Amino acid sequence: MDNKLVYKKNIVPLSREELVSRLKKALNQSRFEHVLRVEKMAIKLAKLNDVDVELASIGGLVHDYAKQRPDEDFINAIHKYHLDDNLLNYGNAIWHGEVGYLFVQHELGIQNIDILNAVKHHTVGAKYMSKLEQIVYMADYIEMGRDFPGVDDARKITFNNLGLGVAYQTKHTLDYLISNNKSVYPKTIDTYNEWVVNSKVK
Repeated sequence: MDNKLVYKKNIVPLSREELVSRLKKALNQSRFEHVLRVEKMAIKLAKLNDVDVELASIGGLVHDYAKQRPDEDFINAIHKYHLDDNLLNYGNAIWHGEVGYLFVQHELGIQNIDILNAVKHHTVGAKYMSKLEQIVYMADYIEMGRDFPGVDDARKITFNNLGLGVAYQTKHTLDYLISNNKSVYPKTIDTYNEWVVNSKVK
């Protein structure tokens, strides 16, 4: 069904096939295959959570659209759109979401705020995330190509309760960053405080 999904709602001024073609040109093969798997997982999660599958398909496909842009593109965008200067202290891992949504908006013609926020928040989350944002956040983490300790637990939790999946990913990502002495983007702390505290997730 995924490959036969016909976009009907004018959310993106492209057919699914045209959008996939744009992504194939923007990404290397392994990253391209990743976004196809994320789309598939996002559609599965959308069906479990009564979210529009077309929104899930588009969000899953475009979440990494800017992943392989040169750093200069992001730095220029941070200045051009007057984004928080603190972003300059980070790199692509943060930029491709927190800044990359602007490329999705201006180059792919997607104006849907839910999809743009899903792209923006898919790496560090946010204090408030819509169901679609949660779906893209989790689909990126648990798509079937992922293989890391705890991923099977993450899938089971997410299939049963999307919000608890968000808590699980946030907690384990923060654990990883801290245990490896890596910098933590401030919004990650906001996500942790909102989703993990009092969640009882392990």
